[in-house]
Formats: sequence, C-alpha cells, structure tokens
Amino acid sequence: MKRLIAIADRATHVSLKLLVALNALFFLSFLIIALLAAGKARAETSACAGNDMLSALQKDDPAAYRKIEADAAATPNGKGLLWKLEKSGEKPSFLFGTMHVTDPRVTTLPPAAQKAFDAAGTVVIETTEVLDKQKMMAALLKEPDLMMFTDETTLSSLLSPEDAAVVNKALDARGIPPATVAKMKPWLLSAMVALPACEVARQAGGAPVLDVKLAKDAEASGKSVEGLETIADQLRAMASLPIAFHLKGLVDTLKLGDKVNDVNETMIVLYRRGDTGMYVPLFRTVIPEQVDDQSGYAEFEQTMITSRNKVMVDRAAPILAHGNVFMAVGAMHLPGAQGLVEGFRKAGYTVTVVN
Repeated sequence: MKRLIAIADRATHVSLKLLVALNALFFLSFLIIALLAAGKARAETSACAGNDMLSALQKDDPAAYRKIEADAAATPNGKGLLWKLEKSGEKPSFLFGTMHVTDPRVTTLPPAAQKAFDAAGTVVIETTEVLDKQKMMAALLKEPDLMMFTDETTLSSLLSPEDAAVVNKALDARGIPPATVAKMKPWLLSAMVALPACEVARQAGGAPVLDVKLAKDAEASGKSVEGLETIADQLRAMASLPIAFHLKGLVDTLKLGDKVNDVNETMIVLYRRGDTGMYVPLFRTVIPEQVDDQSGYAEFEQTMITSRNKVMVDRAAPILAHGNVFMAVGAMHLPGAQGLVEGFRKAGYTVTVVN
C-alpha cells in the first residue's frame, strides 16, 4: 500500500495504541495533568489542529479505506455507542461507550444517550476514585513501583544512546526537563506525551473528561454513582505489559511529534460516528507489515481490554440487577466477540443498539 499520507508511519501505529490506552484508563488523564503541571510543561493553546486520517485515506487510497470498512463491518457489535440491556425481572438499563477526553464534541451526549442518562437512577463509571483527588493520590502512593522505578533503574539506562537522545530532545521541546521524569515508568511518560496540547490545556483549565462530567452531573441530580474498578486495578494491568513494549511506544510517540493531533482527531471522528469497530482495522492497515507490533497489540488488547471486560461484566451484575442503570465505560470495551456487548448477552441480557 502506498504511503499517501504523511502520518502513516511506524510512530502513528504505536501512538494510536497509546491513545487507546488513555481511553482504556481514563484516570490517567488526571494524573498526567498533575505531572505536567509539576514539570511546568507548556500547554498554552486550547486549539486543536489535527486532520482526520481516514478522510485523507479515503481520498488518496480508496481500496485501503474500503478494506478498513469491510474489516470493521465484520467486527461484532462494531457500530453504536448506546446499547439497551434487558433481562426478565429487571428494569431496562443502558450501556454507553465513552471517550476519555474533554473535547466538547465528545462531552455533549447524543440525544438518545442524554435521555437514557436523565431517566437513570444509577450511573456507573469505570472507577469513582477519580472523583476525589486526595483519595486518588492516596491510592497511587500505596504502590509507587507501578509508576516509578524504585531501584537504581532510570529511563535512560533502559534506552540505547540514540533513543535516549531522541527522548531527551523531545521532552525538552515539550518543556519537560528530562531529569524530572528520569525515574518514571515509560508507559506513564508515553501516555503523557500522547496527549495533544489542546487536551492538556483544557484539562489544566478544569474541563472534565466525559466520564467525570457524567458522574458529577449524576451526583448533582441525586443519582447514585458506582464504580467497577479501582485505580490500582487499572495501574497493575498497564504495568504488567513488557517493558520493551512501553519503551518502543515512548520513543516512537516522541518521534511522531505534533502529528499526535491527527491521531486524536481521527479517534474523535470515529467515536462520533459510533464506529468503535474501526479502530483496530485502522491500526492494522496503517502498518500491515509490522508483525511484531501486531503481536504487541494483541497482548495489549488482551490485558487492557478483554481481561477487564470480564471483570466489568461480573462487577456490574449486582448493580444492574436493581435496574434503571446508565453504565458508561470506554467505547473500546464495547465491540468484538470478547466485548462488553457480547459479554452481557452471555450473562443473560438481551442487548440491542439504540440509534
């Protein structure tokens, strides 16, 4: 396949996965904002200037675009953000896919989702610990080795001299002194630099990501708010992936530079269309020859998505039994044979998409 768009390179593939990671672990954005503030990183602009990768691909390589569409169409439950959950003896509930960003195009619910949210008695998000910053930080401090090297290891000691130079130069350009993050685990630093400056600026200014907005709106209207995971659960999952995977992601994402805005814009476009089944086919089409990377993504998907889906279904069951629930989790958890939609069907629910 011809490389007809500049962002279709190795770094794009890895950075897409890192943005998926942010959407798999929405508490990360809060931690990252705190770290960026501490490091005096620059986030002067709130304007995003990204381009939609898929629009460019559709124009420049229609065959590749059609292949992505066909693969997405073959993904079970790959179209739709709002799903109705019904089971005999229970009041109906709803499952809604979120994107963990502050972009107004995302935080404004579609009419059907807003109606379901307004009528719900209970709202469920991935973890409620992010609603209390002190509680969140206390939870993180209990297991510092998940985020930081607690021995003599440093980030530079794990990188080749060439990669260390790339990392240090890119961090300096972002206003992040390399010495301030020398002990930080690479997965956390990767997630930090994968955030577009516009997203950093909005969050630093107090704008909530969609999940938190929903939880706070629910509390304000007297609804019950429940969580499915702890921050420690999410941290352990991310930290369990091989260090080589995280190091590669860090270096390649820093090489990507401002093109991360294009990645972010593409994900928002797909999200607003409800094309949750298109993410993975896009990754595979962008860099089809990266066999090792495909293996890395498979491990990432198993750890960060599939395994957590099973936990979410189990922990949601007693909450859903009361009925009238609005469950909001990252949209990447919805599609696929191992996704939440299929998971709830296996648990005895009739699950139908709401257009």
